[in-house]
Amino acid sequence: MPDRAKTLRRYHQYLKLEKGFSDNTCDAYERDVQKFLNFAEDEGVDWLSPPLEAFHQFSAQIRDLGIHATSLARILAGVHSFYLFLVMTDEIEGDPMELLEFPKKPQHLPDVLTVDEVDRIEASIDLSKPEGHRNKAIIEVLFSCGLRVSELCSMKLQDLYLDEGFIRVEGKGSKQRLVPISDSAVKELKLWFIDRNALEIKHGYEDYVFISRFRKNMSRITVFHIIKELVELAGIQKTVSPHTLRHSFATSLLEGGANLRAIQAMLGHESIGTTQIYLHTDTRRLREEILEHHPRELYHSRRSG
Repeated sequence: MPDRAKTLRRYHQYLKLEKGFSDNTCDAYERDVQKFLNFAEDEGVDWLSPPLEAFHQFSAQIRDLGIHATSLARILAGVHSFYLFLVMTDEIEGDPMELLEFPKKPQHLPDVLTVDEVDRIEASIDLSKPEGHRNKAIIEVLFSCGLRVSELCSMKLQDLYLDEGFIRVEGKGSKQRLVPISDSAVKELKLWFIDRNALEIKHGYEDYVFISRFRKNMSRITVFHIIKELVELAGIQKTVSPHTLRHSFATSLLEGGANLRAIQAMLGHESIGTTQIYLHTDTRRLREEILEHHPRELYHSRRSG
């Protein structure tokens, strides 16, 4: 059996020398191929002779992350290029993706925010107001952790393990998961806690992380309104909701090369149970995997480099 690492190096040379692609384009193609190869390894599929069903399952997992059809089509095109290369070099006999139906571009694509746009939204917040640091922490936690708005609103102080760099999230079906949290989100939470400590919170709501002006936990509608208002103040011409930040988080991680299973674990995807996450994924390694590819961490490392 051909050595996978050597095959990938030959593929890189092919893209660079035969196709004339730039280093960035070569890297993008190889990241897409690596996504499928990691998937195949996780599923016990032979990467040299994957069945058509493996590509269907791979596509379904990416769709379930909320990634739109255009990005999926690009990823599949990159994987297809690799298998055509294997056919051309006589390492396999036929194209295993020949009968795969590639996704068509939808009429409407969900909006995705860049890191610059998230910074603009946060910059529009008036930090002199009592709710200023709270709202900035809400934006940062949603973007840094990829939470559902319901998960954000129900988060409690006992769910925070900030020194360890994790938060505990209770998702759909009361399934719990540990989610890595970035240093920038930890910083914003601690600034909010200074203001939060001065509040007279209603009895029974003392343990909730985010408190509304009614001195109880935030509602989903309130968070929707806060984000809509901040987006308008920032002058961003996109339809943005709390889910947009979750979608932007997942898209950026996938584009950055993060492992598909790591992203699924972060999002609390239905197909990966809590038990399976803790049996097969070391939580410290999961945090390193996510933060290595996190859009916030990549952006600031480039700016400081």
